[in-house]
Amino acid sequence: MAPKSDTQTPITSSVAGDSSSSSSSIDPLFHLLRVLPYSFLRPPRLRLKLPTFTLPSPMTVYALVLLTYFMVVSGIVYDVIVEPPGIGSTQDRATGSVRPVVFLPGRVNGQYIIEGLSSGFMFVLGGFGIVLMDLALDRNRARSVKVSYATAGISSVVIAYVMSMLFIRIKIPAYLS
Repeated sequence: MAPKSDTQTPITSSVAGDSSSSSSSIDPLFHLLRVLPYSFLRPPRLRLKLPTFTLPSPMTVYALVLLTYFMVVSGIVYDVIVEPPGIGSTQDRATGSVRPVVFLPGRVNGQYIIEGLSSGFMFVLGGFGIVLMDLALDRNRARSVKVSYATAGISSVVIAYVMSMLFIRIKIPAYLS
C-alpha cells in the first residue's frame, strides 16, 4: 500500500453560480451571441463630471429642523385635512355684537388655524430659549454675551410656559382650576 501524501489535490466542480459554468456551454449560438456584438462595438469616451454635493451649513440644517418642528406642532397636517376656519366668531348675548374667537373652546381635538400657529410658536419659542441657555454655557464667549444669552433664554422659556398654560386655560376652562 502506497503512503498518502500530505497535500491534497483540489476537486473542481461546476456549480450553478460558478463563472466557469457559462464557458463550459456547448451551444455554439450562445458563444456567437456572446462574442460577435462586442467584437466591433466600442464604448464611447464620455467626459462626464460627477455632480458634487456640498453639505449644508449647520445653521441651515437647524433652520430646517426648527421649521419642520413648528409645522408639526402647529397642526399643519390637521389644517390641511380638516380645513378649519382661520378664526372663529361668537355673538355676545348682552349686546348682540359678533366677537372674534381665536381658540375653539371645549374641543381638545379641534382647533382654528390661528390657534395652532400661536401654540406652535410658543413651543418653538420655548425650544429656542433652551438653545439660548445652552449657548450661555460656552466658555469662549464674553461674560456680557453669556448673561444676555441666559437672560433671553430664561425669559423665552418662561414666556412660552406661561402663554401655553394660558392657552390651555382658555381652551379647557375647568382644566387647571
